[in-house]
Amino acid sequence: MVGGATASIHLERVTKAFGQIVAVNGVTINLDESGIIALVGGNGAGKTTLLRLMATVLEPDTGTVTIHVEGEETGLLPRKHLGVLPEGTGLYQRLTAWENVRYHSRLHGVEDGIARERCEAMAKQLGIFSDLNRATRGFSRGMRQKTALMRAMVHEPPVLLLDEPTGGLDVTSAREVRSMVRRIADQGRIIVYSTHQLDEAARICDRMIVMHNGRIVANGKPEEMLEPEDRGDLEMAFVRLTNERARPTGTTEEEGRVSQWWSRITGVGGEE
Repeated sequence: MVGGATASIHLERVTKAFGQIVAVNGVTINLDESGIIALVGGNGAGKTTLLRLMATVLEPDTGTVTIHVEGEETGLLPRKHLGVLPEGTGLYQRLTAWENVRYHSRLHGVEDGIARERCEAMAKQLGIFSDLNRATRGFSRGMRQKTALMRAMVHEPPVLLLDEPTGGLDVTSAREVRSMVRRIADQGRIIVYSTHQLDEAARICDRMIVMHNGRIVANGKPEEMLEPEDRGDLEMAFVRLTNERARPTGTTEEEGRVSQWWSRITGVGGEE
């Protein structure tokens, strides 16, 4: 892989519950090839909880999360090998875009000169190079999302976990983010790309995992999920795979606390 270690992620019969809600229910996944893995599902499907388990922010109630990094196998991935883009960017608004990225890079031991070079290269690709020295307080949603993506990538991790990376973005910003993610994946990285937009997932992914009510109901290439009755329509396949009534969504007290941990542990507990 360009720029860092290689990695693989293995979840074996992983379960995580919050009170009476089983957010992740007996999930087994093996991610051992580079590329973009779209994690698709409706609200309350369990996507964010699954990402938090992969990020070691949460520990499973049952089952194991094993991550293999360059010959060193452990149940907890060293976070220097992990990049995380949570749904809420959590930028420090009084800091500039560059200062937000630099703060994160220093946490990972990246020299300022190297971090600046990487940051500028990514900013040019994302179209925000001229905004690097602006405070993020006045940034649009798209600019904040792009800054958060640069922050997640500045230490060049082999694994990238993206939670709704284009949520709320305009068409142009969403295209720029997807293009950047594609280039990153083509360098040999594993990218887990959580989204509830089926068309976006099909457009960008190499592999798709469909999640519904805490379970994995499909896992493979999009075309492999089609049955004759779907008539070549991936949306029809998705409806067929998720025809069980969706469980009610709602934030439990414990989930609220976890959201705070998610921001603090991933180094993005800012002022957004």
